Amino acid sequence: MSQQRPRITDIRPTTVAVPLEAPLRHSNGTHWGRFVRTIVEVDTDVGITGLGEMGGGGESAESAFRQMKGYLEGHNPFEFEALRFKICNPTASLYNNRTQIHAALEFACLDIVAQFLEVPVYDLLGGKIRDEVEFASYLFFRLPNSETGKGEIRTEEQLLEYARALKTRQGFRSHKLKGGVFPPHYELRLYRALAEAFPNDTLRYDPNAAFSVEQAIRFGHGIEDLNNDYYEDPTWGLNGVRRVRQNVRIPLATNTVVINFEQLATNVLDPAVDVILLDTTFWGGIRPCVKAASICETFQLGIAVHSSGELGIQLATMLHLGAVLPNLVFTADAHYHHLLDDIIVGGLMKYQGGKIKVPDQPGLGVKLDRDRLEKYADLFRHLGGYPYDRDPTRPGWYSLVPNTAWADPEKVE
Repeated sequence: MSQQRPRITDIRPTTVAVPLEAPLRHSNGTHWGRFVRTIVEVDTDVGITGLGEMGGGGESAESAFRQMKGYLEGHNPFEFEALRFKICNPTASLYNNRTQIHAALEFACLDIVAQFLEVPVYDLLGGKIRDEVEFASYLFFRLPNSETGKGEIRTEEQLLEYARALKTRQGFRSHKLKGGVFPPHYELRLYRALAEAFPNDTLRYDPNAAFSVEQAIRFGHGIEDLNNDYYEDPTWGLNGVRRVRQNVRIPLATNTVVINFEQLATNVLDPAVDVILLDTTFWGGIRPCVKAASICETFQLGIAVHSSGELGIQLATMLHLGAVLPNLVFTADAHYHHLLDDIIVGGLMKYQGGKIKVPDQPGLGVKLDRDRLEKYADLFRHLGGYPYDRDPTRPGWYSLVPNTAWADPEKVE
């Protein structure tokens, strides 16, 4: 092992579009049959390259990462707090939303340092306490695949058929339904059908804050008797969620209104949510998530590992995070099983019994497959980004008039 501490020499971003089984729908739009992610390679003067990943962004994200070279050329990747203040110090952050940029670069620096020390990343985070991380199925309403016409999930029968197939294939014991797409009464019926189909499994529901407070309370009352892990982001804002929490007897969770330490402090002082969903991208890296988990342990708040549409590099960060958290009692989220491929060597990681093994090679434990990277970079260049906040079946999704923002599922063909 070289005794010379590495220094950053270059930052190389590549945006890719990796196909999904079918377009995923959520409260304010659709993932258009692919995930767009910006892959970041950070080179050093000792020949070690670290990998990072950022959701979306395309050309604008690539430009931002190239600009970071001026901040970070010559930077020692061991100096994580200096990295944070170079990119995210409070004054600079007034003018730039750099949290996700920092996250991708922190992933890469952790990868570099761990490779340099010839240890897995989890050894830099306190050491692993579990060899595998268990995941929930992540069930979306979906549009048909534009090429095959298959993969639609709209009806109760389609949802249950897909959930049963996932359980058989992947072994999931917990199931999350992403809602906010159809009228609340319809999604309530389907959620209860899931509970009936899997009586020994746990459930969680996430309408992406689409409900008014009153709608959220009404829906919550309709599921209080089920085996819920938690009720995620039923409405928008800390005070809105706090009002729901006062009226519904289910733990509430969020990945939207508590995603930094200031918001976490506010939630500790005046609780609105019970479970903090730690996303390695939204929180700005793996290390901030570990710090936040320690605070949650102190104040007896629940935690879970959140998903934001990951490819294999970010999935690796989620696995290393899940490996080291002693207070992790919920299964993790992952969009991962909706992907048709990945950009890492070996392709998609495998689920066994609903779990994925934590990589134990030095660094993050994943390597880029150059052929796949170029293939999906070409696909991005061909297709470009996607209109994330648009769903052709719901042109009025943004309406504030009650129940007019949802299409009738029985009429959407």
